[in-house]
Amino acid sequence: MKTNYNLYEYENNLHKKGYKYIGGCDEAGRGPLYGPVVAACCVLPNDFKLEGLTDSKQLTEKKRDIYFDYIKENAIAYGIGIVDNNRIDEINIYAASREAMVIAYKQVKEKIDVDYLLTDAMPIDLDIEVLPIIKGDAKSITIAAASVLAKVTRDRMMYEIDLKYPEYGFKKHKGYPTKMHLEAINKYGLIDGYRKTYGPVKKVLEGNNE
Repeated sequence: MKTNYNLYEYENNLHKKGYKYIGGCDEAGRGPLYGPVVAACCVLPNDFKLEGLTDSKQLTEKKRDIYFDYIKENAIAYGIGIVDNNRIDEINIYAASREAMVIAYKQVKEKIDVDYLLTDAMPIDLDIEVLPIIKGDAKSITIAAASVLAKVTRDRMMYEIDLKYPEYGFKKHKGYPTKMHLEAINKYGLIDGYRKTYGPVKKVLEGNNE
C-alpha cells in the first residue's frame, strides 16, 4: 500500500538534532468488547527498511505476520505492554491504553537508553520528550512497526481464546462488536475477559439482572 507520507521524516529530523534512540509506540484493541489492550514500543536501526510497512490495519494478516517476525529480529529493542479487561473497566480504555504504552516503553528502557518517543496520537507523561502524532502509524516508520507488533500480539491472543471458545468466533472478529459477535454473546452469554463497562456488554449484564 502506498502512502503520501515519508515514513522516515520524523526519525531523520530527530537524528539530525542529535537524538540517537528514537522509540515508537502504538496500541491495538481499544474498540473490542473482549480482551486486553496491547501496546508495543520499539526502537529501529537508522538504516531500517521494510518495503510496504504502514499502519497495521491497512496490511493483510499474512503481511503483518511476516513483518512481525522481521521487526522483532531487526529492532534494536522492543517491548509489549498488556492491560487486561479488569483494569480497562477500572480506569477506562484511554487511560489503559496509555498504561500499556508506558509498560512497553519501560521494557525498552531497561535495554537501551531511549531519548525520544513518538506515539500514535497518545500523550504520555514520561521522563523523556514525547511527540504524539495524529495517524502516526501511517506517518512514522517506528510507530508503524510498533503498530504491527501490537496488533499481531493481540490477534494471536484472540486465536488462543478462539481455541477454547470457538462458538464465539474470536478468530474472525478479534473481540470487536460485529453482528456475529453480538449474536454469540446473546446466545451463549459472557465468559471471563469481557469489558463490563462497554455498552453491548452492559446491556447483556443488565438483561441478566432483570
